[in-house]
Amino acid sequence: MKDLNVEIKNLLNESIQKAFNHDSTNEIVVEIPKDKSHGDYASSVAMRLAKVLHKAPLEIAKTLLPLLEEGNFVEKVEIAGPGFLNFYVKKENLTGLLHTILLENDKFGSSNFGKNEKIMVEYVSANPTGDLHLGHARGAAYGDTLTRILSFVGYDVLREYYVNDAGNQIEVLGNSLYERYKEALGLAFDLDKIGYQGKDVIKLAKQIAKDDKDKWVNDDSENRKEYFKDIGIKLELDKIKKDLDLYRVHFDHYQSERSLYKEGKVKKALEVIKNSPYCYEKDGATWLETTAFKDDKDRVLIKSDGTYTYFTPDIAYHKDKFDRGYTKLVDILGADHYGYIARLKAGIKIMGYNPDNLEVKMIQIVRLMENGEEVKMSKRTGNAVTIRELCEDVGVDVARYFFISKPIISHLDFDLNLARNQSNENPVYYIQYAYARMASILRKRNDYEVKESYPLLVDSKEIELIKHLGELKNVLIDIAKVKEVNILCNYAYKLAQLFHSYYNDVKVIDENNEELTKERLALIKSCGIVLKTVLNLLGCEAKELM
Repeated sequence: MKDLNVEIKNLLNESIQKAFNHDSTNEIVVEIPKDKSHGDYASSVAMRLAKVLHKAPLEIAKTLLPLLEEGNFVEKVEIAGPGFLNFYVKKENLTGLLHTILLENDKFGSSNFGKNEKIMVEYVSANPTGDLHLGHARGAAYGDTLTRILSFVGYDVLREYYVNDAGNQIEVLGNSLYERYKEALGLAFDLDKIGYQGKDVIKLAKQIAKDDKDKWVNDDSENRKEYFKDIGIKLELDKIKKDLDLYRVHFDHYQSERSLYKEGKVKKALEVIKNSPYCYEKDGATWLETTAFKDDKDRVLIKSDGTYTYFTPDIAYHKDKFDRGYTKLVDILGADHYGYIARLKAGIKIMGYNPDNLEVKMIQIVRLMENGEEVKMSKRTGNAVTIRELCEDVGVDVARYFFISKPIISHLDFDLNLARNQSNENPVYYIQYAYARMASILRKRNDYEVKESYPLLVDSKEIELIKHLGELKNVLIDIAKVKEVNILCNYAYKLAQLFHSYYNDVKVIDENNEELTKERLALIKSCGIVLKTVLNLLGCEAKELM
């Protein structure tokens, strides 16, 4: 059984080609009408083709009508309003979708839309100098869910974390650790040099003091400085990885900024830039003429003192991404990086790559709310609330879902009271409870049959459920196009809503009607397969018992 949406699109395209000798693949949109009286599916393609064909939409629709009704897929097609086409699909074709779901199981909804194109998604990339907080949590949940979906629809995805381990903040981290090391030995130390006051820095310093004793006390060499920076980075990165692991976020690769320097990639990028007509010297500094590419001002690459700006390794990093064979890049950045997009795209263009192959998604600000008031600090530590603390408070499923349930371009108020609520008011509980109900039914009876069609499933709520199940592939492809994963939260919630309504109104196991029972069990099994797939893509658990 083919995808119902695709089947109608193909029927439309074939009919349009016959009637008008026109390939309409890009003009066809097929949707499920909100009003059930408007059919199972509807299309506005006649309006979309009006300008192309120089005909009135109603005339186009009337010409197509007899061609659309020729096949055995639809029961009938009606014209509504100025030229809408409403399709009433034969019930055996609608219910035949269950056959596909039961056979494909957890592969249902997947596709080859991405055609194995290499796409790199960079997200989180927090400086390795402290804990991950709520802004990082939103970006991590979004990036992880997006990459799960992109993989599911056929992209070759690399999940990357860029480790900023070469800037001034790393110098401060190394110095903080060194001063704490001297403190641990009972020696005089400089409190002003301790930029990071975390307990983990103190703990690590004590361990170094225990292992190395006074080995580093009178050592002012680069070797000592690099040692404390290296061990500090490892400490913080290990902590970040543990928190991300708890949050079910895993990366394929951690790219070190320092490695870009060590491997000569920053130098090579600068050589390319200096040979371009957009590089110039002014006031002893090296500049890039990014204003030629819609940036608001030109940018410094090398300061007059010979040091690099942050922009320089970032250009080298993106050159390296393309050089590694990735044809599409997605950067997920905090809202404070908005002004960075134009200069970054300018740098990519000057380097000889297509800036349109970089897509930047901005994560807007998160406010943690409790009892109507903003929560800024952890009750336990007095510092900003971390990912780990939030997960321990409301659970990983709820934390992830809440962060991705709204478009990332919107500000988000994370309601702690709702997140802790174990009732249907909490959307995560509501969705997971739907899956638990499905599992409960199948524990009682699991003798569904895999058939070509299910003719006894004629209840309007059964048909509505089946049509919604059939939308999964299209929903995932749409998400891959627009990169808005909250669409999948909406899909999951609606599936739970349709199922709860069906469960409350229809007796699934009917001892007086075995054939109908088996067909309804096939529907429940199909709903469970789809909902579990969706929850997995969201990074949430499909709970069999609640």
